[in-house]
Amino acid sequence: MSLRKAIQRGDHLIWLTGSALAACILMIVGLIVVILVNGLGFFWPAPLVKLTLKDGGVFLGELVTREPIPNPGQPDHLKRHRLQLKVGNRDLLGYDFKWIDEADVVAREQPAGVFTVERREYGPLLGTPVLLKQGDRELAQGPEAIRSALPALLDRAARDRAAIEHIEKEEIGDINYRIERARLDLRKIEFRARREPGRDLSAERAEVERQVAAAQKQYEAKQAELARLMEQAATTFVTFKAADGTDKELRTLDVYRAYPANELGWFQRAGIYAGRLWTFVAEDPRESNTEGGIFPAIFGTVMMVIIMSIMVVPLGVLAALYLREYAKQGPLVRIVRIAVNNLAGVPSIVFGVFGLGFFVYFVGGGIDRVFFPESLPTPTYGTGGILWASLTLALLTVPVVIVASEEALAAVPRSMREASLAMGATKFQTILRVVLPAAAPGILTGLILAMARGAGEVAPLMLTGVVKLAPELPLDGFFPFFHLDRKFMHLGFHIYDVGFQSPNVEAAKPMVYTTTIFLLMIVVALNFTAIVVRNRLRRKYQTSAF
Repeated sequence: MSLRKAIQRGDHLIWLTGSALAACILMIVGLIVVILVNGLGFFWPAPLVKLTLKDGGVFLGELVTREPIPNPGQPDHLKRHRLQLKVGNRDLLGYDFKWIDEADVVAREQPAGVFTVERREYGPLLGTPVLLKQGDRELAQGPEAIRSALPALLDRAARDRAAIEHIEKEEIGDINYRIERARLDLRKIEFRARREPGRDLSAERAEVERQVAAAQKQYEAKQAELARLMEQAATTFVTFKAADGTDKELRTLDVYRAYPANELGWFQRAGIYAGRLWTFVAEDPRESNTEGGIFPAIFGTVMMVIIMSIMVVPLGVLAALYLREYAKQGPLVRIVRIAVNNLAGVPSIVFGVFGLGFFVYFVGGGIDRVFFPESLPTPTYGTGGILWASLTLALLTVPVVIVASEEALAAVPRSMREASLAMGATKFQTILRVVLPAAAPGILTGLILAMARGAGEVAPLMLTGVVKLAPELPLDGFFPFFHLDRKFMHLGFHIYDVGFQSPNVEAAKPMVYTTTIFLLMIVVALNFTAIVVRNRLRRKYQTSAF
């Protein structure tokens, strides 16, 4: 074939398009590999290196990176190197990471007996255990003796923390919830007394006050029980000696994990790796979100996407049905289609401002004035929450669902409609039982695109309900169980907060990669579920265009 004929057939455009697609796929794969390497490697327990400097300084830490030192215009430009050491001990040193000129290092070793300690605050503690005591009684001295006695004490500390958390969050939380409900009931009684001046409400008021008094007694008893448990749990202390000779005493209650970093086998490191990964997935964050886990953010993201999907699919499908099946085609319908397509290009922050003004202030404020006047001036629905955030994202993504659904409806063969009508079915029955099932795969394609975009949006959420830390999940054991008025955490906002708002940037950097991994996994899991359903529907209705 001649070159001219090949050009006329467009072969070069096919190769160009394929090359561009391959380049995009390679870039995406490369980005995912970078995220995986930097994120999943964070949980591996690294050995500790002890560096002695020319000036006599001694530093102990994890070797993070080695890079050339820039010195433009000088002979040693990029010829010398520096080391970044994660030294921890923020409460002792005032920083977590330190850059050290490699030329200043006179000795480097991996000493035995040094521990990495994951604790409640101030990040990791690196040092050698020297003393373990309970009250004033010494239990063990030296790294070897403490190493054998410490695991049992840490297991006990974990049980004590779980018991304390159970009392604080569940038992005392339940009492506080009942006291707050009783306070609102008293406010309701006051409002009723103003509306009905002649009605005797003293019996109802006395009953509510009796409930409050009983709950207050239970609260005081639980507080006393909590104080006793805290006193019993906080009697064991372990002292660590840092590389500079400073001693640091910790309660074992505040220690989450401690291990001899330079004396672990591969299987031991793998066990610690699995434990740290599980902690990251299943626990709440701490230390300004740079330590602990991201479970509330995972839960909030999934729940928001589910609520958004429940809202956006009926709205988008109904709009597409009207435009395709019922509306008289003309200038008005064309204008509506143009408007829908233009909505897809509106910046997401504009939807956030609309959601704040319409959903939060107008709709939520109206709901508070009508249904929750006893709570005012404290808003119930008149402030950001997961419901308003989900509705805002539903508006953001509904153009995608409308366009995909309308195309799916248009692809259903006209013969299927005519056959149904010929059998005596009404138009509504034909749409419900013939057209919609056949168009379902295309509608699910729109849902997949909507979920992918909605899960990654952050700007609208910052105005309509997402927060840095939400100790209470939108779903719990208190009636009505689904608390759609509550604020929530989101993985996308968590990435922004940790990466750009953290006071400790270097410590937060691995958290950005790991949180990104889980956001990608959630998006892939949700999309994969929808794709499986779509493929099953596609096989079921093979007579359609899908």
